[in-house]
Amino acid sequence: MLDKYKREINYLRVSITDRCNLRCVYCMPKEGLSLIGHDDILKYEEMLRIVRIARKLGIVKVRVTGGEPLVRRGVADFLAELGTLGLEDISLTTNGILLETFAERIRSAGVGRVNVSLDSLDPQRYARITRGGDLAAVLRGLEQAERVGFSPIKINVVTVKDFNDDETVSFARLTLEKPYEVRFIELMPIGGEKGSDDKYVSNDELMERIGRVGSLHPVESAGGRQTFGGPARRFRLVGARGVIGFISPISHNFCHACNRLRLTADGGLRACLMIDGEIDLKGPMRKGCSDEELEQLIRQAVMSKPRGQCTDAAAEDRSRRKCAREMSTIGG
Repeated sequence: MLDKYKREINYLRVSITDRCNLRCVYCMPKEGLSLIGHDDILKYEEMLRIVRIARKLGIVKVRVTGGEPLVRRGVADFLAELGTLGLEDISLTTNGILLETFAERIRSAGVGRVNVSLDSLDPQRYARITRGGDLAAVLRGLEQAERVGFSPIKINVVTVKDFNDDETVSFARLTLEKPYEVRFIELMPIGGEKGSDDKYVSNDELMERIGRVGSLHPVESAGGRQTFGGPARRFRLVGARGVIGFISPISHNFCHACNRLRLTADGGLRACLMIDGEIDLKGPMRKGCSDEELEQLIRQAVMSKPRGQCTDAAAEDRSRRKCAREMSTIGG
């Protein structure tokens, strides 16, 4: 399925809930977040119908996100149903708090890969960043994920200036002993919180810091995963078991290679993370639309996908970025 700029759209991120058991400072406001009503969240059957039709149009990779997906009841059964739709790749993004409990079940359901959001290796700092999270639970979850056979296991680190950027080298050294892919993700201006420019750290700066303690050698993506066009620039320290990745939407815009759509928990199909504008799928489905009509709505979303965004750090007017929804309601 090609968009109007000839990019192959083959990847769908599915947010199954806006609920989360953490309140990370860069993702959710401390107070005042309005949760989506229970009846307004897509039913699993509705999500599966969308994925089934999207699969006919060329979607071969699905990532399940939230909120925190593991807090939604019935998630393992949903993942098992997802596994019957003929997709080439099913993965899940989690904060890791419940991963120790769910790892074996979701692996058995057909999920091959997990991404764990982890922004500090210091227990007290982790609790501050997440507003109450337990780092020990996440680390146990990572160990369990490794035991039950997830591969790769990716750790997503959102770097915030003067908050956790001093842990860059510690995270990089984690790859020396563990077969993890630690990915540093630049802070993006999502949602209503102000002052994100003051908290931003470029990945070029982080690469320089890591380079002072060890040489970074480029790593090519393996096998079929290359066709999914992931945005990470990947490197390995000498002798390391794992990999270090850099996802740089601000300093190294990758819109030209974007291959994804995002389904929000309340049924909006987004063609772009950074600009508001969604195709409503829930309303037509609940009014009885046919599969053919739903297919046309998905095609409409694909054709609405913009060429790119004003996400360059050198852009003169950062206010042109237009995403007002909180990250927890989009699914990342």
